Amino acid sequence: MAQILAPSTQWQMRITKPSQNASPITSKMWSSLVLRPNKKVGATSSAKFRVMAIKSDNSTINRLEQLLNLDVSPYTDKIIAEYIWIGGTGIDVRSKSRTIPRPVEHPSELPKWNYDGSSTGQAPGEDSEVILYPQAIFKDPFRGGNNILVICDSYTPQGEPIPTNKRHKAAEIFSNPKVQAEVPWYGIEQEYTLLQTNVKWPLGWPTGGYPGPQGPYYCGAGADKSFGRDISDAHYKACLYAGINISGTNGEVMPGQWEYQVGPSVGIEAGDHIWCSRYILERITEQAGVVLSLDPKPIEGDWNGAGCHTNYSTKSMREDGGFEVIKKAILNLSLRHVDHISAYGEGNERRLTGKHETASIDTFSWGVANRGCSIRVGRDTEKNGKGYLEDRRPASNMDPYVVTGLLAETTLLWEPTLEAEALAAQKLALKV
Repeated sequence: MAQILAPSTQWQMRITKPSQNASPITSKMWSSLVLRPNKKVGATSSAKFRVMAIKSDNSTINRLEQLLNLDVSPYTDKIIAEYIWIGGTGIDVRSKSRTIPRPVEHPSELPKWNYDGSSTGQAPGEDSEVILYPQAIFKDPFRGGNNILVICDSYTPQGEPIPTNKRHKAAEIFSNPKVQAEVPWYGIEQEYTLLQTNVKWPLGWPTGGYPGPQGPYYCGAGADKSFGRDISDAHYKACLYAGINISGTNGEVMPGQWEYQVGPSVGIEAGDHIWCSRYILERITEQAGVVLSLDPKPIEGDWNGAGCHTNYSTKSMREDGGFEVIKKAILNLSLRHVDHISAYGEGNERRLTGKHETASIDTFSWGVANRGCSIRVGRDTEKNGKGYLEDRRPASNMDPYVVTGLLAETTLLWEPTLEAEALAAQKLALKV
């Protein structure tokens, strides 16, 4: 993330009004991807699909295409809402559909729903009902029209958040008046790896073998350097259509690995947008016949891992004199390093080795323009005396609700003892 500019208005969690020429995913995609536009589609039309069929005649394919591409809006006001939630592993996204009587613009207009928690590892079989609370809505790039994607969190029938509901605590942190007054901004850099379906080996790599060493692949172009660009581009456009505040994308250091950035986002919006963007990416890779991996170190050896670097600033950091506020935040982060590491993603110890643009998991460090540190401060921030910091510790499979909430809590709500603060400042050479 090169810089933090200004957050979107989407943080109020309302659907952005579609423009007259808005359309579902319309980029030309490769032959294995089922989502393929036939023509430009209006905002009230359905998305256009191309169906793959194995050992089937063309008439069957055509009939499926006709049904998938049906525009039902002239015949009914009803829409399809895809309710999305996080499963028992804390990283798997689940979803199911329901019909809503009319188009909506705010999650408060949607009914609560339920699912079988015993099938997702979130409830016992004898008491398996888990309740979904709609929290944020986005336009559906797969169905188009007024259809929507709904980000939900999960509760018991008695209204208590279930243990895997990390959004609830984050929302409490962001509703704290002290946090609200500081208007925390986040820019999250989500890295991911594309794997071949049958062998679970990175896309573009020879089966059972390795490509040439890292170097030419980062932001590279060419059939021997870039693997999966169409997936990245399709995802980019789908997120823009949905109203996700995606700000860029690029090929990563390891071949078959990509990154996209979401933000700047305000408060709880950051987690909602990352989870919805992950769901859309899962759907696109599903259609492409490619496996999405958020493993922080998918390939052992001399290969870069996958992180989810989180850029963070508060109102005080962005104003004159903000660099002193940033240094105080770094001080607090150093004192809670173990707490943050334990919450920054499973398997992160395989990635944070001190090599491949990472800091050691056991040691907290910070630096200006140093990508081998726990916390990096940009040259512009140092020069201007204000700006943001980058937490480079989160893994690609981190929960954005946990990471964003913890950053706000540690820097705005948590106060260290004066003795601990003085010792940490001396150790980090911070004059606060």
